[in-house]
Amino acid sequence: MFPLRGLTSTPLPPLHLKTSHPLPPLNATISTAITNKFSISDQDLESRGFNLHRTIADLNLDHLNKVFVAVGFPRRDPQKIRLALENTNSLLWVEYKKTQKPVAFARATGDGVFNAIIWDVVVDPSFQGIGLGKAVMERLMEELLEKGIINIALYSEPRVLGFYRPLGFVADPDGIKGMVYSRKKNSKR
Repeated sequence: MFPLRGLTSTPLPPLHLKTSHPLPPLNATISTAITNKFSISDQDLESRGFNLHRTIADLNLDHLNKVFVAVGFPRRDPQKIRLALENTNSLLWVEYKKTQKPVAFARATGDGVFNAIIWDVVVDPSFQGIGLGKAVMERLMEELLEKGIINIALYSEPRVLGFYRPLGFVADPDGIKGMVYSRKKNSKR
Protein backbone atom coordinates (compact mmCIF):
# COMPACT_ATOMS: atom_id res chain seq x y z
CA MET A 1 0.00 0.00 0.00
CA PHE A 2 1.29 3.42 -0.83
CA PRO A 3 0.28 6.61 0.97
CA LEU A 4 -1.93 9.29 -0.44
CA ARG A 5 -0.13 12.57 -0.88
CA GLY A 6 -1.88 15.81 -0.06
CA LEU A 7 -5.54 16.26 0.66
CA THR A 8 -8.14 14.72 -1.58
CA SER A 9 -11.74 15.77 -1.77
CA THR A 10 -12.99 12.27 -2.47
CA PRO A 11 -11.36 9.27 -0.81
CA LEU A 12 -10.33 6.33 -2.93
CA PRO A 13 -12.63 3.33 -2.62
CA PRO A 14 -11.24 0.31 -0.84
CA LEU A 15 -10.29 -2.77 -2.80
CA HIS A 16 -12.02 -5.95 -1.74
CA LEU A 17 -11.05 -9.55 -2.30
CA LYS A 18 -13.13 -11.22 -4.97
CA THR A 19 -14.67 -14.36 -3.45
CA SER A 20 -16.86 -15.69 -6.24
CA HIS A 21 -15.58 -19.25 -5.76
CA PRO A 22 -16.06 -21.31 -2.60
CA LEU A 23 -13.09 -21.67 -0.32
CA PRO A 24 -11.57 -25.15 0.01
CA PRO A 25 -12.08 -26.86 3.36
CA LEU A 26 -9.44 -25.89 5.88
CA ASN A 27 -8.39 -29.50 6.37
CA ALA A 28 -8.16 -30.33 2.65
CA THR A 29 -5.14 -32.27 1.44
CA ILE A 30 -2.31 -29.93 0.62
CA SER A 31 0.12 -31.94 -1.48
CA THR A 32 -0.30 -29.81 -4.60
CA ALA A 33 -0.85 -26.67 -2.56
CA ILE A 34 2.58 -27.06 -1.00
CA THR A 35 4.38 -27.20 -4.33
CA ASN A 36 2.43 -24.42 -6.06
CA LYS A 37 1.23 -22.46 -3.04
CA PHE A 38 3.20 -19.26 -3.59
CA SER A 39 4.85 -17.59 -6.55
CA ILE A 40 8.14 -17.77 -4.59
CA SER A 41 8.59 -20.59 -2.09
CA ASP A 42 9.93 -20.03 1.42
CA GLN A 43 12.97 -22.09 0.45
CA ASP A 44 13.62 -19.95 -2.64
CA LEU A 45 13.36 -16.77 -0.58
CA GLU A 46 15.81 -18.20 1.93
CA SER A 47 18.24 -19.26 -0.81
CA ARG A 48 18.11 -15.67 -2.16
CA GLY A 49 19.14 -14.36 1.26
CA PHE A 50 15.79 -13.49 2.85
CA ASN A 51 14.10 -14.54 6.10
CA LEU A 52 10.32 -14.42 6.64
CA HIS A 53 8.94 -13.26 9.98
CA ARG A 54 5.38 -13.21 11.34
CA THR A 55 5.95 -11.40 14.64
CA ILE A 56 7.43 -8.08 15.69
CA ALA A 57 10.21 -9.88 17.54
CA ASP A 58 13.54 -8.85 15.99
CA LEU A 59 11.84 -6.11 13.91
CA ASN A 60 13.84 -2.91 14.17
CA LEU A 61 11.20 -0.18 14.01
CA ASP A 62 13.69 2.50 12.98
CA HIS A 63 14.68 0.39 9.97
CA LEU A 64 11.01 -0.29 9.15
CA ASN A 65 10.32 3.43 9.39
CA LYS A 66 13.10 4.05 6.84
CA VAL A 67 11.34 1.70 4.42
CA PHE A 68 8.05 3.56 5.04
CA VAL A 69 9.75 6.88 4.28
CA ALA A 70 11.52 5.44 1.22
CA VAL A 71 8.16 4.57 -0.38
CA GLY A 72 6.63 7.95 0.45
CA PHE A 73 4.93 7.41 3.82
CA PRO A 74 5.46 10.17 6.37
CA ARG A 75 7.97 9.42 9.12
CA ARG A 76 6.14 7.83 12.05
CA ASP A 77 6.78 7.90 15.77
CA PRO A 78 8.41 4.51 16.58
CA GLN A 79 6.36 4.20 19.80
CA LYS A 80 3.16 4.61 17.80
CA ILE A 81 4.39 2.07 15.26
CA ARG A 82 5.02 -0.40 18.10
CA LEU A 83 1.54 0.22 19.54
CA ALA A 84 -0.05 -0.23 16.10
CA LEU A 85 1.85 -3.49 15.53
CA GLU A 86 0.92 -4.80 18.98
CA ASN A 87 -2.73 -4.27 17.97
CA THR A 88 -2.30 -5.92 14.57
CA ASN A 89 -3.93 -9.31 13.97
CA SER A 90 -1.56 -10.55 11.25
CA LEU A 91 1.74 -9.29 9.94
CA LEU A 92 4.55 -10.51 7.79
CA TRP A 93 7.91 -8.99 7.06
CA VAL A 94 10.92 -10.00 5.03
CA GLU A 95 14.43 -9.46 6.33
CA TYR A 96 17.46 -9.25 4.07
CA LYS A 97 19.93 -11.54 5.85
CA LYS A 98 23.02 -9.65 4.73
CA THR A 99 21.95 -6.40 6.44
CA GLN A 100 19.47 -7.87 8.96
CA LYS A 101 17.03 -5.12 7.96
CA PRO A 102 13.38 -5.33 6.89
CA VAL A 103 12.88 -4.91 3.14
CA ALA A 104 9.20 -5.87 2.75
CA PHE A 105 6.26 -5.60 5.12
CA ALA A 106 2.46 -5.89 5.31
CA ARG A 107 -0.06 -6.15 8.13
CA ALA A 108 -3.78 -6.71 8.64
CA THR A 109 -6.18 -5.60 11.34
CA GLY A 110 -9.77 -6.64 11.86
CA ASP A 111 -12.22 -8.54 14.00
CA GLY A 112 -10.44 -11.90 13.52
CA VAL A 113 -13.61 -13.57 12.21
CA PHE A 114 -15.36 -11.78 9.36
CA ASN A 115 -13.39 -8.71 8.31
CA ALA A 116 -9.81 -7.57 7.80
CA ILE A 117 -8.10 -4.54 6.33
CA ILE A 118 -4.58 -4.76 4.95
CA TRP A 119 -2.28 -1.84 5.75
CA ASP A 120 1.26 -0.68 5.16
CA VAL A 121 2.23 -2.92 2.25
CA VAL A 122 5.75 -1.72 1.49
CA VAL A 123 8.86 -2.95 -0.27
CA ASP A 124 12.16 -1.10 -0.01
CA PRO A 125 12.63 0.54 -3.45
CA SER A 126 16.02 -1.13 -3.91
CA PHE A 127 14.29 -4.53 -3.57
CA GLN A 128 11.20 -3.85 -5.69
CA GLY A 129 10.50 -5.91 -8.78
CA ILE A 130 11.84 -9.24 -7.47
CA GLY A 131 8.59 -10.58 -6.05
CA LEU A 132 8.85 -9.63 -2.37
CA GLY A 133 5.61 -7.63 -2.34
CA LYS A 134 3.75 -10.51 -3.91
CA ALA A 135 5.39 -12.97 -1.50
CA VAL A 136 4.27 -10.93 1.50
CA MET A 137 0.73 -10.43 0.18
CA GLU A 138 0.24 -14.10 -0.78
CA ARG A 139 1.22 -15.26 2.68
CA LEU A 140 -0.82 -12.63 4.49
CA MET A 141 -3.86 -13.46 2.35
CA GLU A 142 -3.40 -17.17 3.01
CA GLU A 143 -3.31 -16.56 6.76
CA LEU A 144 -6.50 -14.48 6.66
CA LEU A 145 -8.34 -16.97 4.44
CA GLU A 146 -7.27 -19.90 6.64
CA LYS A 147 -8.94 -18.08 9.55
CA GLY A 148 -12.13 -17.99 7.45
CA ILE A 149 -11.93 -14.23 6.88
CA ILE A 150 -13.23 -13.50 3.39
CA ASN A 151 -14.15 -9.80 3.60
CA ILE A 152 -10.69 -8.37 3.07
CA ALA A 153 -10.14 -4.75 2.09
CA LEU A 154 -7.14 -2.55 1.45
CA TYR A 155 -6.51 0.99 0.34
CA SER A 156 -4.17 1.72 -2.53
CA GLU A 157 -3.02 4.52 -4.75
CA PRO A 158 -4.37 4.23 -8.30
CA ARG A 159 -0.88 3.76 -9.74
CA VAL A 160 -0.46 0.37 -8.01
CA LEU A 161 -3.92 -1.11 -8.46
CA GLY A 162 -2.49 -3.43 -11.11
CA PHE A 163 -0.30 -5.06 -8.47
CA TYR A 164 -3.32 -6.11 -6.39
CA ARG A 165 -5.65 -7.29 -9.18
CA PRO A 166 -3.78 -10.57 -9.88
CA LEU A 167 -4.03 -11.29 -6.14
CA GLY A 168 -7.86 -11.28 -6.41
CA PHE A 169 -8.66 -7.68 -5.46
CA VAL A 170 -11.19 -5.61 -7.36
CA ALA A 171 -12.23 -1.98 -6.98
CA ASP A 172 -15.81 -1.19 -6.01
CA PRO A 173 -17.35 -4.67 -6.00
CA ASP A 174 -21.12 -4.48 -6.32
CA GLY A 175 -20.91 -0.71 -6.57
CA ILE A 176 -19.84 -0.31 -2.95
CA LYS A 177 -18.38 3.13 -2.27
CA GLY A 178 -16.01 3.54 0.64
CA MET A 179 -16.01 6.54 2.90
CA VAL A 180 -13.29 7.88 5.14
CA TYR A 181 -13.80 10.13 8.15
CA SER A 182 -11.82 13.31 7.67
CA ARG A 183 -11.54 16.11 10.16
CA LYS A 184 -10.18 19.31 8.70
CA LYS A 185 -7.35 20.93 10.60
CA ASN A 186 -8.07 24.37 12.04
CA SER A 187 -6.29 27.06 10.12
CA LYS A 188 -4.13 29.47 12.08
CA ARG A 189 -5.82 32.77 12.87
